[in-house]
Amino acid sequence: MKPVIVVHGGAGRIFKEREEGSRAGVVRAALRGYGILKQGGSALDAVEEAVRSMEDDPHFNAGRGSVLNEKGEVEMDAIIMDGKNLDSGAVSAVKCIANPIKLARLVMEKTKHMLLTDRGAHLFAQGMGIPETPGEKLITERSRDRWKKNLEPDSNPEEFQKDLGTVGAVAIDSEGNVACATSTGGLSNKLIGRVGDTACIGMSPEMAADTALDYMKTRVGGLGGVIVVNNSGEWAARFSTKQMSWATVKDDQLHYGIYAGERHTKSVDEALAPESEGF
Repeated sequence: MKPVIVVHGGAGRIFKEREEGSRAGVVRAALRGYGILKQGGSALDAVEEAVRSMEDDPHFNAGRGSVLNEKGEVEMDAIIMDGKNLDSGAVSAVKCIANPIKLARLVMEKTKHMLLTDRGAHLFAQGMGIPETPGEKLITERSRDRWKKNLEPDSNPEEFQKDLGTVGAVAIDSEGNVACATSTGGLSNKLIGRVGDTACIGMSPEMAADTALDYMKTRVGGLGGVIVVNNSGEWAARFSTKQMSWATVKDDQLHYGIYAGERHTKSVDEALAPESEGF
């Protein structure tokens, strides 16, 4: 089985000055995850590494770079799932954790539970030896500015939600095992303790993605994005928003883009070359 990984950095509006950073961020995440798969690593390890890369990148609404809640604090959600046995683990409303996706995996592997939240997740992280990261280190100037603008009496919070989103990764490894992972800072100026929604699966990659997006638009009038990979290695990256940063690696070929119909292609060796600045 030839390994495949697909990642996305959130569906919505990406401001012009942030496009290159978003492209570079998803490419970097895809290459890191693919590096694990190429060495015979598991899909689970690959998606965790890809999402962790985006949690560390301030261009994305996850980890460092997450939007702030109504009190000006970072609260994050994350989930990981192993397709081999359908095990999953998740955390919600977590604070002072640099990589919530790592904590979600520990919930899956070290507890009998599927989801831990807020204080319970914090205590579990301490018990697992995960270092606490001061909340201020997770806050970017951009997130703080957005939070302040949303506090203004004449602000339009919905306008600021258009360029937000989760980050995610799906992969299949050389043994045919599929895994997925998602991480997010949620909605800007959300209520304290708010827990967001997560993903769905089914059908062929293209059909599953299009069906989910059509259902979202018909049911709640919403727009979004989906990444899918099946156990045959077929993949899809679809979105109904104006933009979504995405990247995938298959057969040592990197593909990535932001706009509908945009697809850049490079070999993995070319993308990893020293002159590929930012990747």
